[in-house]
Amino acid sequence: MATPTAANSPQGLPLLDMDILRTFVAISETGSFTRAAQQVFRTPSAVSMQIKRLEEMLGRALFVREPRQISLTPEGETMLGYARQFLELNDEAVGQFLSPQVGGTVRLGTPDDLGTRVLPGILSQFARNYPAVQVNVRVGRSPDLIRRLDIGELDIALLIAEAGQRPHPMAEPIYREPLVWVGREGGVALQRAPLPLAVADRGCPWRRMALESLNRSGHRYRIAYTCEHTGAQEAAILQDIAVTPFPRSLVQSPLRILEEDEAGLGPLGDYEVLLLHLPARGAAVEAFAEHVVEHFSGLGPGQTTPATN
Repeated sequence: MATPTAANSPQGLPLLDMDILRTFVAISETGSFTRAAQQVFRTPSAVSMQIKRLEEMLGRALFVREPRQISLTPEGETMLGYARQFLELNDEAVGQFLSPQVGGTVRLGTPDDLGTRVLPGILSQFARNYPAVQVNVRVGRSPDLIRRLDIGELDIALLIAEAGQRPHPMAEPIYREPLVWVGREGGVALQRAPLPLAVADRGCPWRRMALESLNRSGHRYRIAYTCEHTGAQEAAILQDIAVTPFPRSLVQSPLRILEEDEAGLGPLGDYEVLLLHLPARGAAVEAFAEHVVEHFSGLGPGQTTPATN
């Protein structure tokens, strides 16, 4: 009898569902049902149901579920290898028919943390759909990326800016998310005076939004830790050295959102991811730009992991 997961093959065995396999791989790679749900554009409950159906079909547990982490069982490790092969072959076959004529090179500029948290998923799917296109990535801060695009060294740039701000007249917003105050669960950094902050260097919109909010409220603060990367800022928060402004989507235990009324912290507002590319750069560039817009348009507020510029 066929399971709810898929139809049966002529030999009577159930057929694997590519969407479920993609979810399974995403969970395996992110180590989180929540982060995987963001990648595959589903709710966490829908992702959990997909894995339950897959495990029921195979008659094996694929994950060891613990309070703060998940890991693959031996059977899950075996299934992961098969799943990656199936997905690669599926995407390669479909890509050959949908986009065999598109080739060339795309020169992309991206902020560092956006590149490490969001870009890998975008690039992997684009490569499967457009195998003849080469994407060259340059990492830098938004002002430098704009300059390089204007002088012809880049075709496309992803930028970070305060909501409503346009660092370039042709930049188009493709994603918007709240910025929130973040500290460690059970931490005491919030109670220190002046308030210790972990932020990026000058020029970062998140830093500017945080300092402007504190100045408006008259809250005393000091810069305790600076780094361009959200990963390093997160490490400072985990050590309870400071608090920081973070996108809501990055907040997971043991981090927590600090409510504005806890210590007189003012609102931070929203930030945006913007896409900047000049017209008439060729079919490959247009295809990549459309792919990026489609990726972000499928996300709701707080469902991705962009980062500082």
